[in-house]
Amino acid sequence: MKKMIIAIVLTVMASGYLAGLARAGDDPTSGLSAQEQKRMFRKGARLWPVYCNTCHNARPGSEKAPYEWDQIMMHMRSIGNFPADDYKSLLVYLKSQ
Repeated sequence: MKKMIIAIVLTVMASGYLAGLARAGDDPTSGLSAQEQKRMFRKGARLWPVYCNTCHNARPGSEKAPYEWDQIMMHMRSIGNFPADDYKSLLVYLKSQ
């Protein structure tokens, strides 16, 4: 019985660790220098009305939590066919507000 409980605990711990690694690797903005973040923020601020207002009223970044913008922008990128650099810049901009 003890072995089964230990195996379950280790499995849960390992899956939590791997899920954390997957989440950290999903963020295209992680590991950017402060200078690069500023550049991308400015670019995202210029692109925000261009991409978002094309189809609907643009949303302020403060309207959603950062993790929600990850999901929304992934969906919008597939619909709008954004270039990768534009996508990253918009994500930095929206998450920074």
